[in-house]
Amino acid sequence: MSGKTILVVDDETPIREMIAAALEMAGYHCIEAGDAQEAMSVVVDQKPDLLLLDWMLPGSSGVEICRRLKRDHLTAEIPVIMLTAKGEEDHKIQGLEAGADDYITKPFSPRELVARLKAVLRRATPPGIEEAIEVNGLRLDPGSHRVSSNGQEIEMGPTEFRLLQFFMSHQERAYTRAQLLDQVWGGNVYVDERTVDVHIRRLRKALGDQLMTMIQTVRGTGYRFSAKVS
Repeated sequence: MSGKTILVVDDETPIREMIAAALEMAGYHCIEAGDAQEAMSVVVDQKPDLLLLDWMLPGSSGVEICRRLKRDHLTAEIPVIMLTAKGEEDHKIQGLEAGADDYITKPFSPRELVARLKAVLRRATPPGIEEAIEVNGLRLDPGSHRVSSNGQEIEMGPTEFRLLQFFMSHQERAYTRAQLLDQVWGGNVYVDERTVDVHIRRLRKALGDQLMTMIQTVRGTGYRFSAKVS
């Protein structure tokens, strides 16, 4: 993972410097931004591999920056980790629903930060070229990292892509949230099981009314992918 470029966005210079020092010791290249405008400019110019994005920023909130990045197809696949204040449960859910890949609560240790960052980068990296899978007109092609329905491309984030790829490769079997975390998120112990529900909702939304029924909720267990009408 070393050599990846991380953009640290926080209006407090000491926090940015602390984070940058920890990440550079772990082998990452860090660039910094102190507000929303500077952050967007750096993203466009330098295309970082991941953003560490503080919730509270002057000019525009971190969650609004996250939404803007995820709406633009040129930046939608850049992973985002939100930095939130301690105990702000609402912020965590809002951040995930805006498209963030993970969140970390202040104060945090450099070790936890590096572990989270490694996990997000690992699961955001597209898997190796494999055969395309097609079910009822829904086609997922790992080689081109595209999803389409009867030839029409479907936009979705990298985590939703990996989730759908796992489901389509393991049809008709029910998986618990813990199993999905292990298989799709790589056993990252820092990710809460509720994160699975957020990404399931986003995946269903991306698939639309006709296809979302293939992602079935299994009461008391978790989720299943099925082309059969339940």
